[in-house]
Amino acid sequence: MSATTKDAPVLAPRPSGGVVQSVKDSLVVAKRNLIRMARIPEMVIFGLIQPIMFVVLFTYVFGGSISIGGSTDPQLYKEFLMAGIFAQTVTFATAGAGAGIADDMHKGLIDRFRSLPMARGAVLTGRTLADLVQTTLTLVVLAGVALLVGWRTHENLGKVIGGFLLLLLLGYAFSWIGALIGLSVRTPEAATSGGLIWLFPLTFISNAFVPVNNMPTFLQHVAEWNPFSATVAGARELFGNTMPGVPKSVTGAWPMEHPVLASVLWSILIIVVFRTLAVRKYRSATA
Repeated sequence: MSATTKDAPVLAPRPSGGVVQSVKDSLVVAKRNLIRMARIPEMVIFGLIQPIMFVVLFTYVFGGSISIGGSTDPQLYKEFLMAGIFAQTVTFATAGAGAGIADDMHKGLIDRFRSLPMARGAVLTGRTLADLVQTTLTLVVLAGVALLVGWRTHENLGKVIGGFLLLLLLGYAFSWIGALIGLSVRTPEAATSGGLIWLFPLTFISNAFVPVNNMPTFLQHVAEWNPFSATVAGARELFGNTMPGVPKSVTGAWPMEHPVLASVLWSILIIVVFRTLAVRKYRSATA
């Protein structure tokens, strides 16, 4: 036997269990990431501080200055605002997802995963599932803060839960965008910057913080076809936070007329497209 053959690492064969094996592998990786988060609690704590600051600042600084349906009543703005803050929080988790994957790539952990008998996409799926759990925890705490500052819902519990599930679905979809960014850059710092730089225009050119009818005409079309806007409008509808005097749509855009369905369709489309691209990038990056 030649020295080259003798010294070459022997990799375990890939399992052939199909979907069931892939799910099991994904859950194992998700558990690994959750244990890591539990051992570094500052990751969760710092993730909570920013959205809480947004709630307090927007509520008390802008609450009496922005007209909602012709009224500057701070209570109206609180109910208008919170769906937007919730949506911004779940999408901003994209930067953390990208940085986490970039960090694993940088440290060589992904190379170690490649030597194990596991499904290729499980590494990314497990990471996004762990991020979804963290986002859920953040959303629960943020909802408590929102209630403390005066936010209220006006629908039954089932619809309210549906509104939060709609938000989490969008957050999970965006985590796949973060995964692709994390695989495409060289450092966690670059992944963090790359994960945030496009999110600010996406979230602010939307119906999250101000009514769309106050925007210039060309931005109204952009805002109303923004998947972020569809989720915000859908969550408002399920929370019972739609405002009298604020039209569903200014431009007649279909997503604003059917926001819940549009949000689900947008999220599914984003998951399908960016999961495919991320898994393909993962295979090429680790080849």
